[in-house]
Amino acid sequence: MKSDLASLEARALPAWFDEAKFGIFIHWGIWTIPAFAPRVGSVSDVFRSHYDRAAAMLPYTEWYWNAIRVPGTPSAEFHASHYGNAPYEAFKAPFLAGLSGWDPAAWAEAFRDAGARYVVLVAKHHDGFCLWPSGVENPHRTGWTSQRDLVGEIAAAVRAAGLRFGLYYSGGLDWTFDERPLRTLGDLAAGSPRSSYPAYAERQARELIERYKPSALWNDISWPRGQGRLNRLFADYYDAVPEGVVNDRWRTPSLASLVLRSGLARRRLDNRIRRAMKRRPDRSEGVIPPPVPHSDFRTPEYARFPDIQTKKWEATRGMSHSFGFNRNDGEADYASAETLIGDFVDGVSKHGNLLLNVGPESGGVIPTPQLDRLKAFGAWLRANGEAIYGTRPWTRAETETVEGVPIRFTAKGDDLYLVPLAALPGEHITIRGLSAAGAATRLEDEAPAVLQPVGPDLAITLPSPSRGFAPAIRIAGAAPSAHFAR
Repeated sequence: MKSDLASLEARALPAWFDEAKFGIFIHWGIWTIPAFAPRVGSVSDVFRSHYDRAAAMLPYTEWYWNAIRVPGTPSAEFHASHYGNAPYEAFKAPFLAGLSGWDPAAWAEAFRDAGARYVVLVAKHHDGFCLWPSGVENPHRTGWTSQRDLVGEIAAAVRAAGLRFGLYYSGGLDWTFDERPLRTLGDLAAGSPRSSYPAYAERQARELIERYKPSALWNDISWPRGQGRLNRLFADYYDAVPEGVVNDRWRTPSLASLVLRSGLARRRLDNRIRRAMKRRPDRSEGVIPPPVPHSDFRTPEYARFPDIQTKKWEATRGMSHSFGFNRNDGEADYASAETLIGDFVDGVSKHGNLLLNVGPESGGVIPTPQLDRLKAFGAWLRANGEAIYGTRPWTRAETETVEGVPIRFTAKGDDLYLVPLAALPGEHITIRGLSAAGAATRLEDEAPAVLQPVGPDLAITLPSPSRGFAPAIRIAGAAPSAHFAR
């Protein structure tokens, strides 16, 4: 494939990714030995409340190594009290030794039964530790890799279960190449290592492509080499994996990012951000990376787009505030299955997928609260998956019933699907502003429903109360002709 931007952008999005809708993210690494992050709310809450050391106060346990480098943080205090002066590298041996009972096939079975169609594994996070026996030697940490091919074992299990397999790689940060702790957004903007790191990162990315042929190549933070070399990497990846997709977190070095390597420039940027936050407090949650010259899909983190998007996107989030397993999380710290499913349906109605994270414990056990939510997804998708898989956004994403229940729309062929984001209060609902006709059916039991215009609205009568949460309804043949009253 040609490596110019025009050719890359002309490439059509592979159909499998648009149709899959639901994937599983796996954050699993040596940070699961301490498994600690402070309970400080969302990532957005941290930057609003603890800006001067926010990157060391994140609720993400996978950021533990950075957090313990900043004196006085909860993680540094936890580390001192539990591990004394032990270096982060000391967690490698117990992590690898604890895998004797790990069963990747059980993971794959749980993901398949949850209704996921693809899996993305974190192969290397910001701590630089590789979950595969990389042939690219880290010049700063000898043997900073697993000699057991954990990536290969998970890939084989996932594919044997009939799912596609993708890989995450932290291209923008690697703390083995730059040990300066990150505290602020200015630090993050200038945090990509230089010197030998750009060549190292590209060699590892190419190694992962050659060895595992991932269906998704999911980079994080930024990319340390220039746009021309990155375009060549994309072209070579598409040649190796014709149905592969890449995400949007490939921001390449710019003059501004190089200038920010100066402490004075970072302080000025941080001061501007602080002033802006005071003038215009932002109550939004999560992070939406800025667009880059080429990507197949956008990746809002703990966030969703409010409207139907032309470009494909994939919301990513943990079930709690952390991606990696956090020993501090109890049942109350996890979003409910109903919240997660409702957000998922909302995203699908607006041209999005959901990449829902699983954070296993160090020995490979998926915590019970996470398994319970995977099972809830599986039960809901077995009953309502027709309204999700292979669908497209309709002309409008949402409305509500006169009773106040939010409704989302999807379409497939000529069929229109209505998905309430709550349990229905009874056999009767009335959809505001919708005009539609056709044979209506509740998917969970194939029960027929009766449609009746009521002024500008559409009344739907079901033969019995719905059994489950968010019961989808199909109106056959209605997608081309249904419309909203203006």
